[in-house]
Amino acid sequence: MAALCCGLVLAACSPAVDVPAAADAANPACAPMMVALPDSLGDAKLRKTNSQATAAWGEPSLVILRCGVNVPGPTTDRCVTVNGIDWLLKEGDPVWTLTTYGRSPATEILMDPDKISSATVLAELANAAGKVPAKRSCIGQEELQNLPDSQ
Repeated sequence: MAALCCGLVLAACSPAVDVPAAADAANPACAPMMVALPDSLGDAKLRKTNSQATAAWGEPSLVILRCGVNVPGPTTDRCVTVNGIDWLLKEGDPVWTLTTYGRSPATEILMDPDKISSATVLAELANAAGKVPAKRSCIGQEELQNLPDSQ
């Protein structure tokens, strides 16, 4: 019986994921989002991290989240909207960086789309990301065409 108890204790002690905190991780606006994070993204389970306002899913980590990153200003970077949340998308090889747009503090996600679907990740994080109120939104080509002339 003692061996079984020790085994359970050791199994529960998997190491925390080392995720550097963002510059504004102590921002109180991160808290409502962090407590609303899902327990899983697809088949990847939420794991403990060692920094404030961070999260990781999967073992090894498939998705890393940090709240409190620099708020992006106007940009020509690709913007995608999933379930009402605007994300700036920077495709890397292999890691993609997705950052909330129009929300302060901003949230950043690092993920490899070959290991987990970006659509799944963004859809399942939309509720939590929405806990940080939007102040701006992305505009598309259609809106740019309708801007008044500067004359």
